[in-house]
Amino acid sequence: MKNYDKLIFELSRPGRKGYQLRRNEFGFDALDNIPAELRRKDSPELPEVSEGDVVRHYTNLSNKNFGVDTGFYPLGSCTMKYNPKINEELASMPEFAGLHPLQPVETAQGALEMYYNLQQALANIAGLAEFTLNPYAGAHGELTGLMVMRQYHISRGDTKRTKVIIPDTAHGTNPASAMVAGLEVVEVKSKPNGSIDVEDLKPLLDDTVAGIMMTNPNTTGMFEAEILEIAKLVHEAGGLLYYDGANLNPLLGKVRPGDMGFDIMHINLHKTFSTPHGGGGPGSGPVGVAAHLTDLLPNPRVRKMEDGTFTIDTDDRSLGNVSTFLGNFGVMMKAYAYILSLGCDNLKNVGPMATLNANYIKESLKDLYKLPIEGACKHEFVFDGLADKSTGVTTLNVAKRLLDFGFHAPTIYFPLLFHEAMMIEPTETESLETIDEFIDVMRKVAVEAAESPEILKAAPVTTEISHPDETGAAKNPILSYRSLKQQQS
Repeated sequence: MKNYDKLIFELSRPGRKGYQLRRNEFGFDALDNIPAELRRKDSPELPEVSEGDVVRHYTNLSNKNFGVDTGFYPLGSCTMKYNPKINEELASMPEFAGLHPLQPVETAQGALEMYYNLQQALANIAGLAEFTLNPYAGAHGELTGLMVMRQYHISRGDTKRTKVIIPDTAHGTNPASAMVAGLEVVEVKSKPNGSIDVEDLKPLLDDTVAGIMMTNPNTTGMFEAEILEIAKLVHEAGGLLYYDGANLNPLLGKVRPGDMGFDIMHINLHKTFSTPHGGGGPGSGPVGVAAHLTDLLPNPRVRKMEDGTFTIDTDDRSLGNVSTFLGNFGVMMKAYAYILSLGCDNLKNVGPMATLNANYIKESLKDLYKLPIEGACKHEFVFDGLADKSTGVTTLNVAKRLLDFGFHAPTIYFPLLFHEAMMIEPTETESLETIDEFIDVMRKVAVEAAESPEILKAAPVTTEISHPDETGAAKNPILSYRSLKQQQS
């Protein structure tokens, strides 16, 4: 097996080269511009491969990868929707891609206009006063929003407000972001349907509470029907409401977080507005706030001048900088293109279509998969594994078997409310034919689980690796070329 691994991974051969630094327009090599004292004395320990080897290596990896361009990706809570190719074309235009963040603002007016217009569009969509696009991802947006929350109370001399209430069904980033922001997490219990238990919330609201973090619909895909009551209670206690925008999709065109009483929110541009974020990035997590919090948004800021031009400035009242320059510009370009392509009328159809697709799948499968929460869901829903658990087939077995049929697995074992959780989100971009095919496969898998459970327990069988040692990979990851060489020696 060791020789087989080496055959696949070890492409390096001493003396092989695949690239030579180009000479610039003055006839100098790029290395000539690097001072001698800054140059390495020894060659870096890197693979020595030809260009052909490199191209084939990465092409083969891309062919083995699964993404929204290769198949259905019903990853609940993560919203892996199709990204129209015009978004990529616009974001890669030399006029945008070739910009430098330190060049004079008068030479980047088009980019700043896009940035400003996207801020305005998001503010209208969210029902809030102003947005910053600076945060690099959703979790970064959460941290930024919580910093705004904390700074708001500090600026008013209310320094004892250091607690943030978070539901027990929250996304894992919520308590993590709160802790990084220097806030203490207080858990509020949920009802069996995942909604916040208002009676459990009431005694938690005192003069030490900075605010509450929540998403709507909640993690189980159900709408928080008591949101107006929750907003009233939190505001009366002097706290702020933070909206986790991970579940914004089903609300588009129907309701705005600001109208529900939220003071702060982040939006995952890489979820709601098309840019797939598999593999950890890139992302963008713009943060929006109500009118009484706009002064606290991070620097720098893009402003529109009276003469119609755009500039970048700072505000002394701001909480400071949270990123370098103005965030992930390419992701913003794609989101802006997506919003303009849909327009106001079609943007209003995103939420209803995502909700329709999710309910269609749920109703088509609830006879074979255990549905713990009855009623209409929004953009996603949760099964608690198979309805028939007598053969010992688990949610993990189902997920792995789906790979054999060419489908990515849904999110599994989250939320923690259900032992065999299987969270499914089809998004609004999938066709009826694709959804019907997924339903058909899910039904076949359920029948296999009852009649031939050994098939599922051996799955997947069509992938290059069938049963990896996931625990071993997590405990002893190979993170570098050097680590791989050491393991093979």
